[in-house]
Amino acid sequence: MKNNAVHIVFSGGGTAGHLTPGLAVAECLAAALPRVRITFCGVGKPLERQMIGRSGFEYFTLPASPMPRGVGAAVSFVVEQLSSQAAAGRFLREEEVDAVVGLGGYASVPMARAAVRHDLPLVLLEQNAVPGKATRWLAGRASLVCASYEQTRSMLRCRCPVRVTGNPIRRGFAAKSRSMLAPLSMATTSIDLSNIYPSSSLKQPVWNQSQHAKQDPGTATGGRGIAGGQILVLGGSGGARALNENVPPALYKVGRQLRGWRIVHQTGEADLDATRTLYRKLALDAVVAPFFDNLPSLLAGAELAISRAGGSTLAELAAAGVPAVLLPYPHAADDHQAANARHYADGGGCVTIDQRKVAGRLDDELAEKLCFLLADGELRRRMSAAMLDLARPQAAEDAAELVWTIASSRSHGNVSMVQA
Repeated sequence: MKNNAVHIVFSGGGTAGHLTPGLAVAECLAAALPRVRITFCGVGKPLERQMIGRSGFEYFTLPASPMPRGVGAAVSFVVEQLSSQAAAGRFLREEEVDAVVGLGGYASVPMARAAVRHDLPLVLLEQNAVPGKATRWLAGRASLVCASYEQTRSMLRCRCPVRVTGNPIRRGFAAKSRSMLAPLSMATTSIDLSNIYPSSSLKQPVWNQSQHAKQDPGTATGGRGIAGGQILVLGGSGGARALNENVPPALYKVGRQLRGWRIVHQTGEADLDATRTLYRKLALDAVVAPFFDNLPSLLAGAELAISRAGGSTLAELAAAGVPAVLLPYPHAADDHQAANARHYADGGGCVTIDQRKVAGRLDDELAEKLCFLLADGELRRRMSAAMLDLARPQAAEDAAELVWTIASSRSHGNVSMVQA
């Protein structure tokens, strides 16, 4: 046994969506196995440094870039990849690494490929319904792919081992109690969302600005009134311009139905000032920030979300039992966000808006959906129950057990986390 410790490297990052599943699995390993050594390898982005720094895990950086589209940049891309893979190989040897866990995205590739070249076990975590390029490239040489969706299995052309664990989420994303949702008179599978897709279209706000400005802020948008709650707007760690520009006017057009609701909006850094200004112009009281460190507590208090459809965000919404209006990013690779959204919409937990198919104004389309959802508490409760049914709250523990079994087999034999 090598220093009586198993060393596992988590490779990837770049975005919170790629990084948080890895942190969730790593935290499970560290909690169950105090002597396990865990290192994260990323590309050095500030968000990576911040999130990993708070976790207390070791951190190692390697240069990596997305695959270029033009031929002109191909040479520099290949040179960077080869250099980073060589550096990764030296790290694997010198630090006596036992296994590598790839988190997806371009940031994961150099270390993952080095693990394959050095005949080390490689486990891949795939967050989305449609596997990303990194997962497709590496799956044929991987020891295991931990998938979030059953349909991912059929999309991997290689015959690699696949286990559908769900998308690992960090501790703290507490689900709503079932008692809060009961009594439900109908099974969640029979939720009727057809009324959320009316043929009419909002042309004018149903609550004008002068009326709104006269409202007591504590009544209009603060606190959790009988008919209200918290609306959480999530555009991913980098923010989403379409949400930042269209959610505030959509909420304004909803009008009096917004009474008693509190708005919490994550913008990303780029649109922070513009989004705050837009809310002020519309006389809407909102908590606006580029990123929220306390997302678990915000989700625990949320009654409704407006969000993109990244895999990690959807897993967190499901675990917290938060129904959502989803606007999948229309330019996502292989349209994977639309595939993610369909899974939750088909299960009755979310409604979706495809920006590419909106004939009129996007804020009008969004306002229509919100009008129905804000007015119908029973529907929201049913959708919340459906989200809980779709959740896989044990995904992090299940993936951690699989990672440990594969990693420990090199130096300890096959030992379960419980035995260790």
